[in-house]
Amino acid sequence: MVATQLVLTTVMVALVAGAAAVVTRLENWRSYTPAVGGGGGTVDETAHHGEKPGGLTRWLTTVDHKDIGLLYGTFAVLAFAWGGVAVVLMRFELVTPTSNFLQPAMYNALLTSHGITMLFLFGTPILAAFSNYFVPLLIGADDMAFPRINAIAFWLLPFGAVLIWAGFFIPGIAPAQTAWTMYTPLSLDQPSPAIDLMILGLHLTGVSATMGAINFIATIFTEQGEDIDWANLDIFSWTVLVQSGQILFAFPLLGSALVMLLLDRNMGTAFFAIGEGGGTLLWQHLFWFFGHPEVYILVLPPMGLISYILPKFCGRKLFGFKFVVYSTLALGVLSFGVWAHHMFATGMDPRLRGAFMAITISIAIPSAVKTFNWMATMWNGRLRLTAPFLFCVGFIANFVIGGMTGVFEAAIPVDLLLHDTYQVVAHFHYVIMGGIAFAVFAGIYYWFPIYTGRWYQRTLAKAHFWLTMIGTNITFFPMILLGYAGMPRRYATYDVAVGPIDLFTLLHQIATLGVVLLVVGQLLFLWNVVTSWLEGPRVTSNDPWNLDRDGMRAREFEWFASERLPALTDGGSESEVSGASSELRSDGGSESEVSGASSELRSEDGEDRPTDGD
Repeated sequence: MVATQLVLTTVMVALVAGAAAVVTRLENWRSYTPAVGGGGGTVDETAHHGEKPGGLTRWLTTVDHKDIGLLYGTFAVLAFAWGGVAVVLMRFELVTPTSNFLQPAMYNALLTSHGITMLFLFGTPILAAFSNYFVPLLIGADDMAFPRINAIAFWLLPFGAVLIWAGFFIPGIAPAQTAWTMYTPLSLDQPSPAIDLMILGLHLTGVSATMGAINFIATIFTEQGEDIDWANLDIFSWTVLVQSGQILFAFPLLGSALVMLLLDRNMGTAFFAIGEGGGTLLWQHLFWFFGHPEVYILVLPPMGLISYILPKFCGRKLFGFKFVVYSTLALGVLSFGVWAHHMFATGMDPRLRGAFMAITISIAIPSAVKTFNWMATMWNGRLRLTAPFLFCVGFIANFVIGGMTGVFEAAIPVDLLLHDTYQVVAHFHYVIMGGIAFAVFAGIYYWFPIYTGRWYQRTLAKAHFWLTMIGTNITFFPMILLGYAGMPRRYATYDVAVGPIDLFTLLHQIATLGVVLLVVGQLLFLWNVVTSWLEGPRVTSNDPWNLDRDGMRAREFEWFASERLPALTDGGSESEVSGASSELRSDGGSESEVSGASSELRSEDGEDRPTDGD
């Protein structure tokens, strides 16, 4: 076993050294690096972009924050597909009580891969994609404070993903079967080297997130434009700033715990050994001190996206902006005081349990502040039922369900009954899939004209929303009922001697139907994004969403009007702008409508386009 680990370590070192050698030998790889910091001189933006190499070399060597944002987004979508395939296979296994589709070992491996992939390889990177691309634009910065560190932070992720997924590809090595929490002694007793590789991969993703957090903090503090201060800093940048502060406290602890686990597995140490070291509860304390802030690390930027995008389609500013900022800061602090509510069933001191229960219930208050402020923003607003707006409303609805189920679980007696049942799965996924993913889709559609210069297909976007909204609730609401009926989670089979087997089977079958709807919706999304990016009608208005009408035009669209739109209109032929096919036309209108309509008619505005059904 030691020899195998030494060989794997040697191979990984050789791969990293080879990649570094290739990058350093690429010609002119530093020619487009912008100045670093707030006083390092001015940057000629034209030359900065004009000297970029083309093709694959550009993407391997770029330090432009917009390019790196697109790289993060592409990587996250691929990871989302991997995690989605894993959960689809698991769902089909649960259609019947017995194991007739997957072996239990493979089910456990997919369960582990799904959780880690969605949290570490999709959740954090997709938020980094938005943050990298738009935070500098929103605060008036030329680029991130440390562009090279920004690039390094991204390129750690593919190596981390390869290590995390290695058990599925290396012959003779069983994939990790520890679940995403890697509880000891299970993670200590399994001999598979895939667990060691997964730990190393997780460590790389943690280093990546920490480097990115330092970069975002430095950028927001030092690279703000002259007209930006803390009073008018946009809400999305506020949430990224608080998220980055959380990462600085949470991820290094996870890295330390992972190193301790690796040493216990390979070097004979006893950090988590029963009776010798800290025992199994030490791992739980260390892991959940990271794990629960991680939930808010994942949800705060999506909250920022909702707070930023929703007002644009309500025709009014965000209600109670200062209180939304204060609630964001409160969530960032309180998130570090609730970790032990995951451990109510471990037999901890009842006085400690009571304290953690009180803090857990109180953390619902800042979340409720945001929810009511979003609702007040929509009240009597000039609502436009665009795809970004629909996903914002879907986020709020799902987040309310996820939050309310979480408040119930915060009560100790209820938690003791529902602990490790499908109720917990439903609560968590209503927040993660029903919340975070919806905010991500809202951001993708809202900023689609900026990063592609084209329009998406509106009908497909709305079909994507409804399939995702209906599929999410058909998938996860039955899990709430499964939890109340006593169905334990993480089980590949439920063919037991006692229990409501028929009810379990029916609810699992309904949940699987919801997953099918989700898959169809995401395939529509992928088709829409790819085909529209390649062939969609070009954006020809400097105010594509018609935000000027309500005084809601934002800084990134000012950049778009001054920097990106002239390049699009100068570089694209007339036929590309006005002659796009009707299938890819964002508003379903005629060719003359696309090429000759005013900016108000080009925007996705239900009031201006009553025939579009918005």
